[in-house]
Amino acid sequence: MSTIFSQIVEGEIPARIVYEDETTVAFLDANPLAPGHTLVIPKDEYERVNDVPEDIATDLYATIHRMVPAVEDAVDADATTVAFNNGEAAGQEVPHVHCHIVPRFEDDDDGPIHAMFGQRPDLADDELDDVAADIESRA
Repeated sequence: MSTIFSQIVEGEIPARIVYEDETTVAFLDANPLAPGHTLVIPKDEYERVNDVPEDIATDLYATIHRMVPAVEDAVDADATTVAFNNGEAAGQEVPHVHCHIVPRFEDDDDGPIHAMFGQRPDLADDELDDVAADIESRA
């Protein structure tokens, strides 16, 4: 079953496409968090960031890099929050990798990405060392 984003890529569902190349497409979010909220996706379906092949990931980042200043300039934003929700537990609603470019304004009161999380874990140095070593061994 193709996702709504694949249907946009195929032209089956209308979207306000703002950029397209051979492997990626950027379009305005249909339910924006701010004026200019843009999604950047690979044209092919990959559910999670870690599923995207390295060459497509390079293309995806190049498009994000291109679109951030374009979005900020278009809506006169002071900054942007650039983020992926990677998996359902992280809030990913469409199982097709997509990067959110959300324009931010000095007076928007939405706070930093850290504001999304409530109480932070109190980790001891040895716990942090163990987690770092485990991540390093898998990288």
